[in-house]
Amino acid sequence: MRLAVYCDGSVVVTVPTNVQETIIQKIVREKSQWLLSKIDFFSQFKDQPVARYSYEDYLKYKDKAYRLVVDRINFFNKKYKFHYSKINIKNQKTRWGSCSKKGNLNFNYKIGFLPRQLADYIIVHELCHLKEFNHSRKFWELVSKSFPAYKDMKKELRKYSISLSSQ
Repeated sequence: MRLAVYCDGSVVVTVPTNVQETIIQKIVREKSQWLLSKIDFFSQFKDQPVARYSYEDYLKYKDKAYRLVVDRINFFNKKYKFHYSKINIKNQKTRWGSCSKKGNLNFNYKIGFLPRQLADYIIVHELCHLKEFNHSRKFWELVSKSFPAYKDMKKELRKYSISLSSQ
């Protein structure tokens, strides 16, 4: 089951066909505080335009994003010295980046539209998952080697998450 709140305040619940309506209602009730907090978050952007991106934008900007990511991984990995398998640039709706168990680092092509420091934070965040595949204290200690104020970076990045929506 998936709950999504979009920037216009709409809520979409996606469920497999065999899930009973009573179970769906129960889960929505249990997540009501989360839903309300997301609706409230998006309401602050009510009169602001939301960036829209197309598949053509992805094709146009993915190589630029790849060059940025590779350059910055090489820069930060001088400090960390982590081994990774592949770097992929993707067209994702809800993630800035991810790290797979196989050591693949994946980044959203829209990382290239962020301020450099936020892009660097995302890159370091995913790089550190190569060593700590979780968000434990040890993971955040690794991130803090490059971003001592990582909590501020996380907060700042939330302002840009609305820009991930696509059409």
